[in-house]
Amino acid sequence: MAADSPPLLCIGLMSGTSLDAVDGCLLEMTDAARMQGTDAATPMRQLAFASRSMPPALRAELLALNTPGDNELHRAALAANALMDLYAEVTEALCRQAAVQPIQIAVIGAHGQTVRHRPQMFDGTGYTLQLVNGALLAERTGIAVACDFRSRDVAAGGQGAPLVPAFHAALWGAEATGLAVLNLGGMANLTLLQPGRNVVGFDCGPANVLLDHWCVRHTGQPYDAGGAWAAQGTVHASLLQQLLADPYIGQEPPKSTGRDHFCDEWLQRQLHAHTALPPADVQATLTAFTVQAAALHLRRHAPAVHRLLVCGGGVRNTHLMRDLAAALPEMAVTSTSQFGIDQRTTDRTAAIDQQNATTAVLFEQIVQQPVVLETFYRDDLSAKRRPSSKVREQRFHDVDIFLVDVTKLGSIVFHRLNVQLLREFSVYRAMCTVGKIINC
Repeated sequence: MAADSPPLLCIGLMSGTSLDAVDGCLLEMTDAARMQGTDAATPMRQLAFASRSMPPALRAELLALNTPGDNELHRAALAANALMDLYAEVTEALCRQAAVQPIQIAVIGAHGQTVRHRPQMFDGTGYTLQLVNGALLAERTGIAVACDFRSRDVAAGGQGAPLVPAFHAALWGAEATGLAVLNLGGMANLTLLQPGRNVVGFDCGPANVLLDHWCVRHTGQPYDAGGAWAAQGTVHASLLQQLLADPYIGQEPPKSTGRDHFCDEWLQRQLHAHTALPPADVQATLTAFTVQAAALHLRRHAPAVHRLLVCGGGVRNTHLMRDLAAALPEMAVTSTSQFGIDQRTTDRTAAIDQQNATTAVLFEQIVQQPVVLETFYRDDLSAKRRPSSKVREQRFHDVDIFLVDVTKLGSIVFHRLNVQLLREFSVYRAMCTVGKIINC
């Protein structure tokens, strides 16, 4: 983005592992060059935030699609359509709140809903599956849509997750001293920002996904507000050690996880020998599991880091935050709110800003081009194979500018931070617009 370019408006939409809502934010990108992580100044400004609760029927269907079932393809397609309607509703609310027209928005970053995540499994490549219909969302909103963030990286042998470390590095990668960022969403993931070392990020275990599940089951409440229920219980040392002995906790990064692993069935297996424990004690132990898993990974992979920033909905669990500070006396544990990032706008949406940061730079380079394409594919710049024969559109403009050196997202070990992480695109024309969908 040139210094005299007008601000770029981007929308990020997210329905996370917790499945409690669709959250969205509208960002003004003022200097895309700063997303290279060379400037400590924040390159974006939030103009609006909106959230819509997940309809119970849709939530139940999305949860059901996490495990094999009947007629899955049909059900998944319809669930994706319903989710796009909710995404479009949040988009409309954002535009209304910020008093902008859809035509002013450069791009929507829409992650979709992960229902299966099995990278590097089965055949060595594995897969990751997010329910999203970018074409439908583009039609509903009239705005270009970037989606399917994980698949390209999994195809390249990566984990495809977590995504948010790229955003953390963009904001805080220029810090003179090392720090770590802990995102407490459905899962817990860490970003390690250490001077002179690559940016590293990975899932370190479950967070709200198990806590919310157990709370709903035994209290009827969607979550343990402030961790008050857990605070009434007692941590069961034997169960805690059993949980920490799960093979995933001992696995070396790069790694990612989700409901495929940390689910109700997994929890029931863990509790098989502890059926007499009071439910509050189990909640207390699950909270301690989240805390201790994060602390273990920090000591193992970032022993020199003495500053921990915490974001995500788990920040509002004051009991968990107190335990986290107690477990890490050598670290200064604080919320990202000290940087002006309002936690109300980051609950369940830690990846939203990253999605915008990732897609805005890309889209800024093509938004002025009259590209009206169907699907096309390109390899990286060093590749000998140029499958240009797949391009069947007369008004094609060369897009080699996007084809940058891509480090596998799955390891989130960036030899150099570059948010132009994408090497594969699917571009579509929205009705009556030059709407484009970038299939990342």
